[in-house]
Amino acid sequence: MDIKYIAEKYNSTSLLLRIFIGMLLGIGLALLLPSFKWISGFGDLFVGSLKAIAPVLVFVLVSSAFLQTGSKFDKRFGMVIFLYIASTLISAFSAVIFSFVFPQTLNLTNISIEQSAPAGIAEVLKNLFTNMIINPIESIRSANYIGVLFWAIIFGIALKGIASDTTKKFFTDTSDAVSLAVKWVINLAPFGIMGLVYHTVSHNGLEIFSTYGQLIVVLVGCMLFVWFVAHPIIVGSVLRSNPYPLIIKCIKESGITAFFTRSSAANIPVNMNLCDKLGLDKDMYSVSIPLGATINMNGAAITITIMTLAAAHTLGIPVDAPTAIILSILATLGACGASGVAGGSLLLIPMACSLFGISNDIAMQVVSVGFIIGIIQDSMETALNSSSDVIFAATTEFYQWKKEGKSI
Repeated sequence: MDIKYIAEKYNSTSLLLRIFIGMLLGIGLALLLPSFKWISGFGDLFVGSLKAIAPVLVFVLVSSAFLQTGSKFDKRFGMVIFLYIASTLISAFSAVIFSFVFPQTLNLTNISIEQSAPAGIAEVLKNLFTNMIINPIESIRSANYIGVLFWAIIFGIALKGIASDTTKKFFTDTSDAVSLAVKWVINLAPFGIMGLVYHTVSHNGLEIFSTYGQLIVVLVGCMLFVWFVAHPIIVGSVLRSNPYPLIIKCIKESGITAFFTRSSAANIPVNMNLCDKLGLDKDMYSVSIPLGATINMNGAAITITIMTLAAAHTLGIPVDAPTAIILSILATLGACGASGVAGGSLLLIPMACSLFGISNDIAMQVVSVGFIIGIIQDSMETALNSSSDVIFAATTEFYQWKKEGKSI
């Protein structure tokens, strides 16, 4: 059988089906050949490739967008930011309700955590703004997306008034070339997913289900509630149409990949590819998708809220409604700055715990529990965060289409 025929057959098969087959292969190989650790290398190569190309993709696309059509950033941009923040706040409120209905008790032990958590929301915001002005080359190298976005916007606006037609064409061609390279990487996703699943199955047992099973169920249950109830209500109320086709498509083509890569940064190229397939305005999604990966943190808000309230319940600290509302707002603000903090959402738990007077030593033990269940918690959190970036970018675009009389 010739290689060309195999390649054509591979490319003509649905990417989702290929990913599913890759998942099954990963599980089978992990069970049959657990000592073949090199198989997990396919996952490392896939995630590494996405992480490597993503900062370059964001910088080129955002710069090109502002260079070519900077004046097109109209009310749609404000609307997508509003949807990102509002959905994150609603996710935090949902987490409060789940915590009140299904209160959790943690088995806190002295487990050392090497990373240091931010002392408060002021430090989170300070980190956020500090990261904006980091050297642009260093921002691209370290995948600091706040810095990449900031400098790409500055660079694009600066070029807009002085660039010649040749320069504009160069940026357009470069943008198309990087986008094509991303599509090549995404086309190899089944091999990467196979490696990631192999690593997960061969390295992690089922012990976490027996010790923290209820906590995992509450976290995952709340995230599923936001996915299938809260998000459809938001999207349906904006578009006045059935929201589920869009949400299911985003879960299948963005959420599944994000679940296994556990990296919002690695999923930026996947999301941009999905936006292109949905026919969205490239000038808009080239900015809104990387911005969403920074401030649209539905899953992170859920994790911070539920883990904090579990700590309060464990210690017997009463939580009234006004305090719960304040916690939701704090979790939302903290989650929006999570990308600027090493360790992501888990290391923002001590900041939220301080609202209840919980000591940092105890709060860091709560963080350690988060690391233990991270294989599930972080996977679901990333899938929710990343897929909702496309959900709300598309909602904004479709709303504009309806106003202009276009069909969705």
